[in-house]
Amino acid sequence: MDNEKYVKAQERVNEIKVFYGKVSSALFTIVIVASINYYLNEWQYPWFLWVVFGLGISLFFKANKIFNLNPFMNRDWEERKIQEFMKQEENTKPWS
Repeated sequence: MDNEKYVKAQERVNEIKVFYGKVSSALFTIVIVASINYYLNEWQYPWFLWVVFGLGISLFFKANKIFNLNPFMNRDWEERKIQEFMKQEENTKPWS
Protein backbone atom coordinates (compact mmCIF):
# COMPACT_ATOMS: atom_id res chain seq x y z
CA MET A 1 0.00 0.00 0.00
CA ASP A 2 2.76 2.46 0.90
CA ASN A 3 4.61 1.54 -2.28
CA GLU A 4 1.57 2.52 -4.37
CA LYS A 5 1.35 5.87 -2.59
CA TYR A 6 5.04 6.47 -3.14
CA VAL A 7 4.76 5.68 -6.86
CA LYS A 8 1.73 7.98 -7.24
CA ALA A 9 3.51 10.78 -5.36
CA GLN A 10 6.60 10.29 -7.50
CA GLU A 11 4.52 10.48 -10.70
CA ARG A 12 2.85 13.65 -9.43
CA VAL A 13 6.19 15.28 -8.62
CA ASN A 14 7.43 14.33 -12.08
CA GLU A 15 4.33 15.90 -13.70
CA ILE A 16 4.91 19.13 -11.78
CA LYS A 17 8.59 19.12 -12.71
CA VAL A 18 7.75 18.72 -16.41
CA PHE A 19 5.18 21.53 -16.12
CA TYR A 20 7.72 23.94 -14.64
CA GLY A 21 10.09 23.02 -17.46
CA LYS A 22 7.36 23.96 -19.95
CA VAL A 23 6.79 27.27 -18.15
CA SER A 24 10.48 28.16 -18.34
CA SER A 25 10.57 27.10 -21.99
CA ALA A 26 7.53 29.28 -22.73
CA LEU A 27 9.13 32.27 -21.01
CA PHE A 28 12.33 31.78 -23.01
CA THR A 29 10.29 31.56 -26.22
CA ILE A 30 8.39 34.74 -25.38
CA VAL A 31 11.62 36.64 -24.75
CA ILE A 32 13.10 35.47 -28.06
CA VAL A 33 9.94 36.25 -30.07
CA ALA A 34 9.54 39.67 -28.37
CA SER A 35 13.16 40.46 -29.18
CA ILE A 36 12.62 39.55 -32.83
CA ASN A 37 9.44 41.64 -32.88
CA TYR A 38 11.27 44.65 -31.45
CA TYR A 39 14.19 44.23 -33.85
CA LEU A 40 11.93 44.02 -36.91
CA ASN A 41 9.45 46.85 -36.24
CA GLU A 42 10.18 48.42 -32.83
CA TRP A 43 6.75 47.64 -31.35
CA GLN A 44 4.79 49.27 -34.19
CA TYR A 45 2.76 46.08 -34.34
CA PRO A 46 3.32 43.87 -31.29
CA TRP A 47 2.56 40.54 -33.00
CA PHE A 48 4.52 38.66 -30.34
CA LEU A 49 1.46 39.08 -28.10
CA TRP A 50 -0.29 36.41 -30.21
CA VAL A 51 2.45 34.01 -29.21
CA VAL A 52 2.04 35.05 -25.56
CA PHE A 53 -1.71 34.50 -25.84
CA GLY A 54 -1.32 31.02 -27.35
CA LEU A 55 1.31 29.91 -24.85
CA GLY A 56 -0.76 31.35 -22.00
CA ILE A 57 -3.81 29.34 -22.98
CA SER A 58 -1.73 26.20 -23.34
CA LEU A 59 -0.09 26.66 -19.94
CA PHE A 60 -3.45 27.45 -18.34
CA PHE A 61 -4.95 24.14 -19.45
CA LYS A 62 -1.85 22.19 -18.43
CA ALA A 63 -1.85 23.85 -14.99
CA ASN A 64 -5.56 23.16 -14.67
CA LYS A 65 -4.94 19.48 -15.29
CA ILE A 66 -1.85 19.11 -13.10
CA PHE A 67 -2.95 21.18 -10.09
CA ASN A 68 -6.63 20.14 -10.18
CA LEU A 69 -7.90 23.71 -10.48
CA ASN A 70 -11.28 22.60 -11.82
CA PRO A 71 -13.47 22.12 -8.73
CA PHE A 72 -16.15 20.17 -10.57
CA MET A 73 -14.20 17.41 -12.30
CA ASN A 74 -11.08 16.84 -10.24
CA ARG A 75 -9.52 13.52 -9.28
CA ASP A 76 -11.94 13.01 -6.40
CA TRP A 77 -14.84 13.38 -8.84
CA GLU A 78 -13.25 10.82 -11.16
CA GLU A 79 -12.79 8.36 -8.30
CA ARG A 80 -16.41 8.81 -7.13
CA LYS A 81 -17.72 8.24 -10.67
CA ILE A 82 -15.61 5.12 -11.08
CA GLN A 83 -16.95 3.74 -7.80
CA GLU A 84 -20.50 4.64 -8.83
CA PHE A 85 -20.19 2.84 -12.17
CA MET A 86 -18.61 -0.18 -10.50
CA LYS A 87 -21.56 -0.40 -8.08
CA GLN A 88 -24.02 -0.09 -10.95
CA GLU A 89 -22.23 -2.89 -12.78
CA GLU A 90 -22.44 -5.12 -9.69
CA ASN A 91 -26.15 -4.43 -9.28
CA THR A 92 -27.15 -5.19 -12.85
CA LYS A 93 -28.26 -8.75 -13.43
CA PRO A 94 -27.23 -10.61 -16.54
CA TRP A 95 -29.85 -11.96 -18.98
CA SER A 96 -30.12 -15.54 -17.86
